[in-house]
Amino acid sequence: MPSSEIIFEVTEAIEGGYDARALGYGIFTQGDDWTDLKAMVKDAVLCYFDEGAAPKIIRLHLVRDEVIAV
Repeated sequence: MPSSEIIFEVTEAIEGGYDARALGYGIFTQGDDWTDLKAMVKDAVLCYFDEGAAPKIIRLHLVRDEVIAV
């Protein structure tokens, strides 16, 4: 039975835009901005799974690494 949801860990790319990596699957994609990323993630998921087997929900989890000097 296919999973009902897939989670992507999203990070800001050094060169700009976003990188997204699926947790537990070999799916990786990039987008120039948030709107582009969402389209690219959806396309990557649909290409990865067989027809009718893709999860119904895609969750994007934005991880931001920030350093604060004290």
